[in-house]
Amino acid sequence: MGEGPAVRPSAAITPMQQMLASGTGAVLTSLFVTPLDVVKIRLQAQQTPLYQGTDIKLLRKCFLYCNGLMDHVYVCQNMSSCSSWYKTPTHFSGTVDAFVKITRNEGLRSLWSGLPPTLVMAVPATVIYFTCYDQLRDFLSYGMGYQGDHIPLIAGGLARLGAVSVISPLELVRTMMQSRKLQYSELMVCIRSAVAQDGWLSLWRGWGPTVLRDVPFSALYWFNYELVKAQLCERYRAPPTSFTISFTAGAVSGAIAAILTLPFDVVKTRRQIQLGEMQALGVSVKKPSSTWNMMRNIWIDMGYRGLFAGFLPRVIKVAPACAVMISTYEFGKTFFQERNLNQARCGL
Repeated sequence: MGEGPAVRPSAAITPMQQMLASGTGAVLTSLFVTPLDVVKIRLQAQQTPLYQGTDIKLLRKCFLYCNGLMDHVYVCQNMSSCSSWYKTPTHFSGTVDAFVKITRNEGLRSLWSGLPPTLVMAVPATVIYFTCYDQLRDFLSYGMGYQGDHIPLIAGGLARLGAVSVISPLELVRTMMQSRKLQYSELMVCIRSAVAQDGWLSLWRGWGPTVLRDVPFSALYWFNYELVKAQLCERYRAPPTSFTISFTAGAVSGAIAAILTLPFDVVKTRRQIQLGEMQALGVSVKKPSSTWNMMRNIWIDMGYRGLFAGFLPRVIKVAPACAVMISTYEFGKTFFQERNLNQARCGL
């Protein structure tokens, strides 16, 4: 009772510095993961080519792109508008073969095709998400006085909910611009038309499936991250600021969260592609299939294997992405903390 109030872990840095640290982590994570997903899309493209039928009719096609931080629907209309992503496909026998042939035939830069437009979405979403998590965790622990392992779980879930809610309309707008080749001057007219036809909630179409996958993932991720990090620090007598500890804890917690939320990821992927194709075709669906109905249909058609499809690729991509992101973020926070401390000492 006689002790003074606890000091917040992130009190030594400003929210702006937290945002800079998380933004840097987002860029580095995107640089690391983008080649993996460009290869995945090219492999997917050769399995489902754009040209179908005897009349060689060019169809619009949607691909799901993930840069390790968030997912995007990419609408490919024709060979010219998506040339950087979807050139005339060379036949690839597998992932390694695709890496080698793309690098040799198209140059190393092709592995980062489509990176700039996705960074425009990924960096703000990640900045909101990580900054909100730290602020919420500290507020619950030190502002409200709550203690326990459930604090990271609650803060992680709420932070992701906020980030998804803010970014969701922007993602729909981006998909709309891609699918219809809109100029910025035409964008507001298109948005007003969509709102007049389907209401303001239409801007958050696809929000539900995203929340069902991302919020549980984030809650589980932060819960396990803080737990694993504390155990590793205790076992190896390492400081909480250790880069190796943060990297390992991020990879482990990311893998666990990815496995436990995989059924929601499968449904979310199908739903995003479905919504992207509807948007590309200009089709307005008042009552699209619900998440639970899609999950039930997958279970009926393919059993539990269908709900856990893509288990290995998801874990392989998510675990290192989480490790790179969180370790970079923690390193950035430590850098700013030491910088601020040194400036405070010099000012004395």
